[in-house]
Amino acid sequence: MTDEASAATETNVARLQELLDLRRLDFTSASSETDFFLGHSQYKPDGRVYGGQVLAQCVVAAASTLPDDRLIHSLHGYFLRAGDVSEPIEFGVERLRDGRSFSARRVHAYQKGAPILSLIASFQDEQPGLEHAEEMPTGLPAPEDCPELLEIIGDDDSPQVTDWLSKRPFEVRPVEASLHAPEAAAPAGREQHSWFRTSAPFGGDPVLNAAALAYASDFNLLEPVLRSQQLTWRSPGLRVASLDHAMWWHRRVRVDEWMLYVQESPAAQGGRGLGYGRIFAQDGTLLATVAQEGMVRIKETR
Repeated sequence: MTDEASAATETNVARLQELLDLRRLDFTSASSETDFFLGHSQYKPDGRVYGGQVLAQCVVAAASTLPDDRLIHSLHGYFLRAGDVSEPIEFGVERLRDGRSFSARRVHAYQKGAPILSLIASFQDEQPGLEHAEEMPTGLPAPEDCPELLEIIGDDDSPQVTDWLSKRPFEVRPVEASLHAPEAAAPAGREQHSWFRTSAPFGGDPVLNAAALAYASDFNLLEPVLRSQQLTWRSPGLRVASLDHAMWWHRRVRVDEWMLYVQESPAAQGGRGLGYGRIFAQDGTLLATVAQEGMVRIKETR
């Protein structure tokens, strides 16, 4: 990697850390048990806020109302409206419950007085208990043996590549043929795999690492829906939008270490497709499970 490329990747990761550095607002009402925070967005050429970014910011906002050792273990959220990257986002955190081991928070992300995302998250003290976990698939190439996504895309200078894909703070290495590749022909099948990690060191804060994993979990979870229909991101008339997102953290994570994202699509119907994913550490430890349903439609083109 050249010095220029290395500086760019460090900048991308620093921008993610800035996005997760929310500002607490001082008009919180003591009677409502609601805390408010303000955040900003990463630029996207289509002008819409990236869903994974808002999820990550909601994780940070909710965690800011809890002790440091009570960590998130699940969230369930709905994307209600498209966000505007030029507008700040206000986060309202309702303190639903604080028990001896668990806490629940409801978070609404607002723009222009209307919610763009609504979710409930649950947090727990780390405790011993029963354990089992699904095993990581075997026989896959190592991350070093897979090309990076930007290498696959090549010299595409479209805004989608130059202003979005190349500025994401994660390095992504698909195992199968990428649906972003020029002249991509998507093979049939409902499963795909990709290695990923932040493109520069990220630090060890467990809250920020959990939030950053939520950010990355939304990258390509609906791609198996496209593969099942032999579509690519360049298919004429393709329209895709996330509807909801659920995520479970099973272990602490370090997002600057290699992880394997195993994704599949169990079903699609009614203009909606379901994506399901498992995230493993490189040593095979199951770190998280994710599910997302999205609108997937083909608009007729003349």
